[in-house]
Amino acid sequence: MTVENSGSTSGSTSGSSSGISKVGVLGGGLMGSGIAEVAARAGVDTVINEVNEKFRDAAQQRVQASLAKSVAKGKTTQDDMDAALARLSFACDLTSVADCDIVIEAATENEAMKLDLFRQVGEVLTQDDAILASNTSSLQIVRLGTASGRVEHTVGLHFFSPVPLMKLVEVIPSLATRDDVLERARSFVADTLGKTAIIAPDRPGFVVNALLVPYMFAAIRMLENGHASAEDIDTGMKLGCGYPMGPLALIDNVGLDTCRAAGAAMYAEYKDAAYAPPPLLNRLVDAGFLGRKSGRGFYTYS
Repeated sequence: MTVENSGSTSGSTSGSSSGISKVGVLGGGLMGSGIAEVAARAGVDTVINEVNEKFRDAAQQRVQASLAKSVAKGKTTQDDMDAALARLSFACDLTSVADCDIVIEAATENEAMKLDLFRQVGEVLTQDDAILASNTSSLQIVRLGTASGRVEHTVGLHFFSPVPLMKLVEVIPSLATRDDVLERARSFVADTLGKTAIIAPDRPGFVVNALLVPYMFAAIRMLENGHASAEDIDTGMKLGCGYPMGPLALIDNVGLDTCRAAGAAMYAEYKDAAYAPPPLLNRLVDAGFLGRKSGRGFYTYS
């Protein structure tokens, strides 16, 4: 979860000390397609694996549209776009990632689903030193790694949305992650993708969301208690604190369900009321008002 900025990251050429020449991405939604785009633009062969042909085709269209938008804005050239697309492939069979040097899971923030996915991927990987990574924003990396049977080779790689623009990636080792695996993952992020890497603890929320979620939830409680309107809360934080986006608009962009899941995971860990999802957030999610992706959250979108 994050605030959009106007920067760009084109990445760098592959061949860093990470030794990673092929990337697998599990899930081609907003985050997964963004991760795959960044990897392909950095010169790395990349495959997106989806659960069925419909989602696979949607992922392909999403990446193509993003690259075309970058060309239209003059942030990349047509030749670079064509080269990136040539490095991308799309599949709906987990064996497509079997020979990858790193597999990055970017599926829905559902622990049972992710645990099952890690178990399946752990069974198909053919390279002993392949790295398994999760883009989770709140789940414990050690649990995912244990499910895969490759806990020493598992890390968290928490990207921020939109991935092609946002420069930060949280790199999260578990207690069991080998030092050389952590360094290869960090090198992949920093040297290959051209992102800024910070090392975060394997605790729900890591660094950024541990600070961000209480801020967003405080804004919801302020709205819920009638202290100010959504518009005034967001305008106040933008113009008074210099934030590029207000907290309620940010929640709509991230997804209300994603924010609730992150808060619930942190509350279960810390028992701190600041992380408890506010009642209004629960009601909106239960009603299907998930933000931009559903057309309605704290604001309505056409």
